[in-house]
Amino acid sequence: MKRLSNTRWTRGTTVANVDASLDYDIGAEPSQASVGDYFALLKPRVMSLVVFTAFVGMIAAPGTLHPVLAFIALLSIAVGAGASGALNMWYDADIDKEMARTAARPIPRGNVTEQEALAFGTFLSAISCVMLGLLVNWVAGGLLAFTIAFYIFVYTMWLKRRTPYNIVIGGAAGAFPPMIGWAAVTGTVSLESIVMFLIIFMWTPPHTWALALYRRRDYERVRVPMLPVASGEAETRRQIMLYSLALVPIAILPAFIGMVGVTYGVVSVVLGGGFLWHARRVQTTTEGREADNVARSMFKFSILYLFVLFATLLGEHVVARIIG
Repeated sequence: MKRLSNTRWTRGTTVANVDASLDYDIGAEPSQASVGDYFALLKPRVMSLVVFTAFVGMIAAPGTLHPVLAFIALLSIAVGAGASGALNMWYDADIDKEMARTAARPIPRGNVTEQEALAFGTFLSAISCVMLGLLVNWVAGGLLAFTIAFYIFVYTMWLKRRTPYNIVIGGAAGAFPPMIGWAAVTGTVSLESIVMFLIIFMWTPPHTWALALYRRRDYERVRVPMLPVASGEAETRRQIMLYSLALVPIAILPAFIGMVGVTYGVVSVVLGGGFLWHARRVQTTTEGREADNVARSMFKFSILYLFVLFATLLGEHVVARIIG
């Protein structure tokens, strides 16, 4: 029951007036959230990348999955990713309203309450993991549950506001989808799925730090210790370069372990060169608006990089299945 509003007892107050006030306050207020608001809680852009990389993991895995089960697996992963987004927005509601990048989210705008987001995210988390486990297999279901818990409890609640290396560890949550997709088909985790995990794991820090460089004032305002805020821009640029140097050979690995063929190898080398070029520009461009523009350019390229890399991996496996 909601707490009663402050009914002012003044001259002329009647029993009818009081009854009307009680009825209004005790009755539950209708939610202001629209379907679009709840959809926004799912972080659809992030969710689309999660579903895509999970799908690549499924296609790259040896063996086949019935089309209905494959659809259920992808739907479960999508719902789980959306649940993570909703729970992240619930927990970060206090800082989201202070940041220009997140101020238009449903909770800061007042369209969805924190309690509604918490209930929504919790329900979706449970239903996605149970559905994947019961209808596909429990290795995939367990990995999905671990991923959601890792993102919320380890990254969002523990690391994000405590350490500038939050994304280095916490970013692992975004690297699990191809492994979950692989496990949905095989019921196991193998070297190939670990390599796909490592590609996204090593990609996440330079991708996120590029964003943090040109959005650093947002993080300063809410005292979130992203690397540019806690360790300075020079150190951030150095770390972006170091992680980029580590990422490129790892991204080429699938061609060396026989997971894919020559096409992927060539594409990964070309893309890797582009990634390193952007990282070098970020490292050497340090002043004013140009530095922000260069960081923004790398952030955008990093999204293209990961998409094309996994699309090529997907294409090679699709062609191989058609030919084979």
